[in-house]
Amino acid sequence: MQSRTPRQSAGEQGGRRPDGTDAGARFGAELASVVSGARRRAVRDGDRQIDTAHLLHSLLEYDPEARALLGEGPQLARLLGYLVQRSIGYGLRWQGTVEDSGALPHVTGVAGFSPLASAVMADACARAARRGADRAGGVDLLAALVADPRTRAVEVLGRAAVEPCAVLARAENHFEAAP
Repeated sequence: MQSRTPRQSAGEQGGRRPDGTDAGARFGAELASVVSGARRRAVRDGDRQIDTAHLLHSLLEYDPEARALLGEGPQLARLLGYLVQRSIGYGLRWQGTVEDSGALPHVTGVAGFSPLASAVMADACARAARRGADRAGGVDLLAALVADPRTRAVEVLGRAAVEPCAVLARAENHFEAAP
C-alpha cells in the first residue's frame, strides 16, 4: 500500500527548503502556518502537491485579515463550503492531476507545490518586496492567488460567486490605505 504522504526531498527534511531558504525566512509566521495547513490538506485530500485551492483554504482558516478582504455573509460561507467539499466530491476530478497553466513545460518548481502554487508563492514574496516588506503576509498571498485566472483558487472563487478582480483590488488597496 502506498503512503498518502507527499515525499520530501532530502533538502525539505528537517524543515529546510531545497533552494536553501527556509519558510520562515521568506514568509511571516502566519504564512508558515498557512503553508503547513495547506500541506496537511493536500495529504488528507490524497493529492501529491499543494495547489492554490489548498493555499486559499488554509489562508482563510489562519488569516482573519485576508479572510476579511473576501467579504462576509453568504459568499464567504459558500466559498468555505466549496473548499470543505473538495475531498468529498467537488475537486475530486483534480486528484492525481497537477495544477499547471500549460503555458510552460511541466516543471515542479518548489518541491511539494504545484507549478502554479509555486509561482503564486513567489509572487506573494515579490509583492511584499515591492512594498518594502521583508516577508510576505496573508494579504500578499491572497493577492497572488487571485491575480492569475488559471489557478484552482480562482475557479473555486468563481463557483462561490466571489469576483477575483474585486478581491485583488481590495488586497492591493489594503496596503495603500494602511498608514
